[in-house]
Amino acid sequence: MCGIVGYVGPREATPILLAGLKRLEYRGYDSAGVALLNGNGVEVTKRPGKIRVLEEAIDAAPSSATCGIAHTRWATHGEPNEPNAHPHTSPDGDIALVHNGIIENSDVLKAQLISEGYDFRSDTDTEVVVHLIDYLWQDGEPLEEAVAAALRQIEGAYGIAVVSSRDPNKIVVARHGSPLLIGVGQDGEMLAGSDAAAVIERTRDVVYLDDGDYAVLTPDGYRTYHLEGHEVDRGVHEVTWDLDSIEKGGYEHFMLKEIFEQPSSIADVMRGRLLEDDGDARLGGIQAHQFDLGRVQRIVITACGTSWHAGLVGEYMLEDLAGIPVSVEYASEFRYRNPVLEDGTLALAISQSGETADTLAALKEAEQRGLKTMGIVNAVGSTIARQTDFGVYLHAGPEIGVASTKAFTSQLVALALVTLYLGRRRGMSAVQGHEIVQHLQALPGQIEEVLKLNDELEDLARSYKDAQNFLYLGRGYQFPVALEGALKLKEVSYIHAEGYPAAEMKHGPIALIDEDMPVVVLAPRDPIYQKVVSNIEEVKARAGRIIAVVSDDAPELQGKVDHMIKVPHTLPHLLPVLTTIPLQLLAYHVAVMRGADVDQPRNLAKSVTVE
Repeated sequence: MCGIVGYVGPREATPILLAGLKRLEYRGYDSAGVALLNGNGVEVTKRPGKIRVLEEAIDAAPSSATCGIAHTRWATHGEPNEPNAHPHTSPDGDIALVHNGIIENSDVLKAQLISEGYDFRSDTDTEVVVHLIDYLWQDGEPLEEAVAAALRQIEGAYGIAVVSSRDPNKIVVARHGSPLLIGVGQDGEMLAGSDAAAVIERTRDVVYLDDGDYAVLTPDGYRTYHLEGHEVDRGVHEVTWDLDSIEKGGYEHFMLKEIFEQPSSIADVMRGRLLEDDGDARLGGIQAHQFDLGRVQRIVITACGTSWHAGLVGEYMLEDLAGIPVSVEYASEFRYRNPVLEDGTLALAISQSGETADTLAALKEAEQRGLKTMGIVNAVGSTIARQTDFGVYLHAGPEIGVASTKAFTSQLVALALVTLYLGRRRGMSAVQGHEIVQHLQALPGQIEEVLKLNDELEDLARSYKDAQNFLYLGRGYQFPVALEGALKLKEVSYIHAEGYPAAEMKHGPIALIDEDMPVVVLAPRDPIYQKVVSNIEEVKARAGRIIAVVSDDAPELQGKVDHMIKVPHTLPHLLPVLTTIPLQLLAYHVAVMRGADVDQPRNLAKSVTVE
């Protein structure tokens, strides 16, 4: 959701903190701020808007401080203005704190603190935390004791970093439900970040905090504790991707770069996992759990947003090819009803970040019901990856653009691998498995062919950039692609768009179709192709402007559609990987032509770590 960076060490903190913030700006960009221990107290600078506005303010008053914390915000409590920007400080300015998450009992705590004489200058829940630390801090105690005492009274989600001039050259960090990690640097450098992008320029060695952990960072190293009071050992992990992965690499936007990375990201998902001779998949993350998987009678997929769309494709795959009943649940709704979860049900969570709050909550509900849990995530070391019983990593590399592109197609391929693995153990023949493996291996090259349509899609975008509404239609495996295509356009261009099953068009949306309504129809050659042709005829009869995504020359559609986008053909359950990419490019080009910030769309954050 928001971004946190911390640094303590021998070097000037300001440039390190600002560099970390810039790498986290995709997590929040309503406002930003820094707090530095300058030897004479805590110096706070914060501004609404982008990080460059903060940087200009800091340049006007440089500091040589070697310890500080910084934050880039995505507003949850209070509008994005300077008083609500982080860091927040205690009344005397001696304590500064940055926070990701939501404090659910903030109103109660705020009332108590006001009765004790505390004044509040912001509309945020975060200010409650820094005042509570100040209120509970006993003379002679180290900062971490006051922080731990305050956190024991807090209900809700948080990732925090705290500094104080009363206990200088130290950062205290803590997490519960909102990600936070420690970066272990060289030569007395310690860092903190809400994800590895914040620290990767200084170190690849990170420590992932668990819920209920807090840690003390000094130039001498770090120590981790649980809120119950005992010291814990969380261990050091190596980040496997490099700095180039979070640079634009010559592309105008991260979104475009990540769209064009899909041949390699898809290849990376499959690397070492396909057994061509056996027509099978080798998935190390689930190999040791064959007994549990053999007992699975039903799968409940839980996810949010784009990952939910991937889950819908996974539902079709797993039922069609592995013969397993599947239901796909919005994670945000799952635990607020009473789902029927029989013995033999597997809960499968899908999340790019591995930190999505609703998906984590759904997982916890499944665990409490006694279910085995599995994750498909991109971020190594993320909470979902650590909380689930087993799972599959995407290995797609960092995704910086807020609107997911390469992670979505990587999720589709990971689901195809899981389907192949389970199918081969549930009656799928070696011949069919071999056919699937061959078509999976062909995908990276086919994606490169689709990306050659970029100029054509840019021209197409020019024709439709001023549209007010779009309709996306698909059937079978292509229905989730229609949902995802509509979501991409909404996210980055702010054009209203809806995805529908093509046959449902007659049950309402057909009333919207006229000569001003662009209709994108997913019409690759698959078992229900002729049904989609009939739906196109219905749109054409009402003067709709039709953009068809096809997988051959589609002679039946010649003269019936306004534009035809041709992708290579593959197996029906793999076609979504190819048909979704033109929709990503169309959304991208329309958004750029409308002057939208495609990497940081308004009101959106990359990882939703609060409910």
